[in-house]
Amino acid sequence: MTEKWLKILVTGLPGSGKTTLVAGLLERLPDKDTVAGFITREIREKGTRLGFELISPDGRRAILSHVSLKSPYRVGKYGVDLRAFENFLESATFFSPETRLVVIDEIGKMECLSEKFREIVLRLVSAPVHLLATIARRGTPFMERIKSIPGIQLLELTPANRDRLQSELLEKIKSCFNPGQIS
Repeated sequence: MTEKWLKILVTGLPGSGKTTLVAGLLERLPDKDTVAGFITREIREKGTRLGFELISPDGRRAILSHVSLKSPYRVGKYGVDLRAFENFLESATFFSPETRLVVIDEIGKMECLSEKFREIVLRLVSAPVHLLATIARRGTPFMERIKSIPGIQLLELTPANRDRLQSELLEKIKSCFNPGQIS
């Protein structure tokens, strides 16, 4: 039986809980050793968001952006550290034979400043690997292109469907670890 590869993009308004949803799913997976990618977490101090940090399933960390970062690459008030981001990507096992699931949080404006990242995303949408990613609701032409690729499931997260979507995605993703059971 040929395996059907899941290619799921979760979108929604800023603050809708996309990262929380994906991080919660990761915590409940049976075999994190076969998961590659990253979650993007806010860096906060005294209630103020100062930047964003990348965290891999195996616990590696890197700063993606920060208000105090001097960089020619900027999104809003944040300087983006493309070198650190691309070094982080280099050490990810996106295309390793052992990788069953790739998680990318998120395909967003900061991340898409990196040509290396855009190339990885394009490879992942057609690679023999399951993909779960978050993506901005509205974005760059590259992001819109990714959303329109045949075979991509684009799911919008809302307060009304949050719990149901989490349960449905958990079942689909758990099946990635049991080939042949994908519905």
